[in-house]
Amino acid sequence: MSSLLEKLASIKDRWTEVSQLIVDPDIIADMNRYVKLNKEYSDLKLIVDAYDDYQNVLENIASSKEIISKETDEEFKEMAKAELSELQDRKEELEEEIKLLLIPKDPDDDKNVIVEIRAGAGGDEASIFAGDLYRMYIKYIESKGWKHEVTTINEGTSGGFKEIGFEVTGDNVYGILKFESGVHRVQRVPQTETQGRVHTSAASVAVLPEPDEVDVKINPADIKKDTYRASGAGGQHVNKTESAVRLTHIPTNTVVECQDGRSQLKNYEKAMKVLRTRIYEAEVERKEKEIAANRKSQVSTGDRSAKIRTYNYSQGRVTDHRINLTLYNLDNIINGDVEEIIDALRVAENAEKLQEGLMDMNS
Repeated sequence: MSSLLEKLASIKDRWTEVSQLIVDPDIIADMNRYVKLNKEYSDLKLIVDAYDDYQNVLENIASSKEIISKETDEEFKEMAKAELSELQDRKEELEEEIKLLLIPKDPDDDKNVIVEIRAGAGGDEASIFAGDLYRMYIKYIESKGWKHEVTTINEGTSGGFKEIGFEVTGDNVYGILKFESGVHRVQRVPQTETQGRVHTSAASVAVLPEPDEVDVKINPADIKKDTYRASGAGGQHVNKTESAVRLTHIPTNTVVECQDGRSQLKNYEKAMKVLRTRIYEAEVERKEKEIAANRKSQVSTGDRSAKIRTYNYSQGRVTDHRINLTLYNLDNIINGDVEEIIDALRVAENAEKLQEGLMDMNS
């Protein structure tokens, strides 16, 4: 109890400090800092409001107990007992609410994302599966009212994609889609299989938080730009001008290609966005590995080589291996109905974070 109250008191002190900073003319003049402090103010206010309610309830509980111990009027004492019972219930509700509010939030949750899907082991079938995953996500994205735009594309020779990347913009996109990073495996009879044998193929999915320009500073002198003619599957030229763009960030040897649009300028802008995202993600991944050294999360380890989900067509099931969740509605899921899986993963991650927070407060 005391550790929780101490934590809440320190949060309220910080909120008071931030509320003073956001009216400081020097802070207002620095737009980047002003925006970040405004967001912090809004986030902390939710906790502060709950803390104020909690303190009020604790004071009323103390008052009711005092009345019960000292009051001689039995009717008045019974009223105090009834009120105390209600206050105790409210106190428990607020404690659960506050615990959830205190769960550390990933600072990238509100960011837009670049999703990259790559065919893995399995040849043409892996490319076809990558295409299935792409359509699954697009249908889910559209159901959320988010927007999407292809950034990179490399078609498979028999359908699907060897690789496809796309930007997703909307509310809390990374906070929802981040659980999709990892290796997705499919078990089914390929269309090209004449013997009816089940094959196992795989595709990897990377969900990268799209950084603000202030998060990543890139020196233009560090970028090598190449242009070439865009081509489709089988080497057929999409157009006859050098609209495709390849950017190489020399210090990190990060290479990004974009040939989706017919405009070289538009492809360059898309490639820069992906390049900035990749550089930012490398730093995020480094930090995640540092955290993982102290805590091994079952839900989101930051390891994109980990097998996270299997889609078994013959049994009509989808299994998420991180939380041992199996659902027998593969057709609906592959058609974009992935909400139940993502919700279960979010609940599992919150439970992990909540347990860690309780351990921290008790240590």
